[in-house]
Amino acid sequence: MFKRVIQLFLILLGGTLGFVYIPKIILLLNFGNDIPRWFESPFSGMVIGALIVALLTFWFVDSLVNLLKAFEDRIIKAPVTDVVFGTIGLVFGLVISFLIQLPLSGLNIAGISTVLPIFIYIFLGYFFFQVGFKKRDELIGLFHLPARSREKKRDVKSEGTQQTDFVPYKIFDTSVIIDGRIADICQTGFLEGTMVIPHFVLEELQHIADSSDVLKRNRGRRGLDILNKIQKDHSIHVDLYEGDYDDITEVDSKLVRLAKAMGGIVVTNDFNLNKVCEFQGVRVLNINDLANAVKPVVLPGEELQVQVIKDGKEQNQGVGYLDDGTMIVVEEGHRYIGKTIDVIITSVLQTSAGRMIFAKPKLLEKAL
Repeated sequence: MFKRVIQLFLILLGGTLGFVYIPKIILLLNFGNDIPRWFESPFSGMVIGALIVALLTFWFVDSLVNLLKAFEDRIIKAPVTDVVFGTIGLVFGLVISFLIQLPLSGLNIAGISTVLPIFIYIFLGYFFFQVGFKKRDELIGLFHLPARSREKKRDVKSEGTQQTDFVPYKIFDTSVIIDGRIADICQTGFLEGTMVIPHFVLEELQHIADSSDVLKRNRGRRGLDILNKIQKDHSIHVDLYEGDYDDITEVDSKLVRLAKAMGGIVVTNDFNLNKVCEFQGVRVLNINDLANAVKPVVLPGEELQVQVIKDGKEQNQGVGYLDDGTMIVVEEGHRYIGKTIDVIITSVLQTSAGRMIFAKPKLLEKAL
């Protein structure tokens, strides 16, 4: 049906062009009395033009229909923000083109008053469409988010009126979703505001869940289960950001760009992404920092009981773990592998990647 509509439109267009131009072309060719007079009639030109286009449609109408359908599919699959801002840019470009061609229409110079306006419409329309399409996130941030972050909202309560600042968006990365602890953190209310799940993060999770590797597949499916758990919790406000950055391939780089555009905060447990965000001036919340902050405080000189389970990296070192998973490196602990011993804490090293405790056996301390 769509193909027939296109053919009918092209035939009507051919008939209109034939009605206007074919009689003029015949007069210019000056056939004289070699052709009938009715052939010079505009209505004859309309029939000839329609027939010519009708014959030509058999060669290119299929390609034209496929092109239009491909364009339609791309528009349907594109995020609504891309379509809206691209359309706004196109309209803006056409308005500017109209204002530019107004003084040109008064010129009687061949080519300038006819051809140049067409070129201006096409060029500026395409240019501003690309600007609106590719700069959508910056435009959203320019007209919406920063303005909200600068303004203070008034929250009227029964006790009185108080002012609260705008709560930045929390943007989740893939690692923090797979980790799973983020669901419990959200339920406790430690994270305020809207939790943003970018579509490209969701695609990466789906790709991991479809992996042939069993471990990766289980991690991906765990991440999807965590997302469903967060979304079903009505106390947590979750938004899916459908935009993307086609000029960037790395998901982490897309997260940093999105956080800059939205004025949001990246939530992660990836040590490297944490450093990249800090370097580029993007606020970041690392749940490992939160986990380390709520762990029991251990000070040098305190005594602990630990089971040494394996060798350390350095010679004669042994390694054990606390109940919360904190690793303890026991100097001269190699001889105690498989045993539970009392140790004395010598130092504590705490970073965003985790916490390490260094100790030495209490028995060795007594021997000295």
